[in-house]
Amino acid sequence: MPLRDLIVAWVALIALSLGTLVLATAGTTGRGATIIAAGVLALAGFKARVILTRYLGLQHSLFWRRSFDLAIGLFLALSFALHTIGSGG
Repeated sequence: MPLRDLIVAWVALIALSLGTLVLATAGTTGRGATIIAAGVLALAGFKARVILTRYLGLQHSLFWRRSFDLAIGLFLALSFALHTIGSGG
């Protein structure tokens, strides 16, 4: 992997992590907490995509990239559903 791509991926992961930190420390309850949970999970999905495509080199394999996108998307959707059911919202 070229150094420039590594740095871009690293900066993207730092920015997404800072976004997660901001959302996670918002400290709201009720409907706001559900929206924040959705945001945190979306950012986690973006971070997973950066790691898979950049560090594992899946940008060159359409089949594996789509397969992992589907698996991660299903996991995040299930996580959000469980959060929503568990919080009563």
